[in-house]
Amino acid sequence: MSEIVLGVTGSIAAYKACELTRLLVKDGHNVHVIMTRNATEFVTPLTFRTLSRNSVCCELFEDPATWVPGHISLAVLADLVVVAPCTANVLSKVACGIADDLLTSTCLATTAPLLLAPAMNTGMYENAATQANMRTLRQRGIKLVEAGTGELACGTSGKGRMAEPAEIVEAIRVLLK
Repeated sequence: MSEIVLGVTGSIAAYKACELTRLLVKDGHNVHVIMTRNATEFVTPLTFRTLSRNSVCCELFEDPATWVPGHISLAVLADLVVVAPCTANVLSKVACGIADDLLTSTCLATTAPLLLAPAMNTGMYENAATQANMRTLRQRGIKLVEAGTGELACGTSGKGRMAEPAEIVEAIRVLLK
């Protein structure tokens, strides 16, 4: 059984992370969910706690059950860190080494492989800064699950849809082999 830290960011695609969690648990993984503050506007921590059967972390300075800081304990525990959905904001922070919340701190502190599943508006996805950040991440060995093309929550159509949960699970299986 692998220890997977699943980061969920503030995107409408957060609902897909619920199915991703369910599939990972079904595959026999122990899933630890970290939600950004914005993610909790789309899906509740209770949903992920129920699906993962683990507590959900949302704040960098939560009252820990142990003396170990949360971002360090999850970073060390992880066999893999997955961020799905990964907004342009979090993608940029990871590329630049910014660690200003629990999720980005965990991403920076871990030595486990990192897998990002971008989800954003087409304009954001195609922006030169986002494209440069994705190149930087790939050069550092961070894996990205390619965003899909289709109808977006903003009412437009284009590239930026988060990959489907089954596709992300397949990428996880490959990384964990």
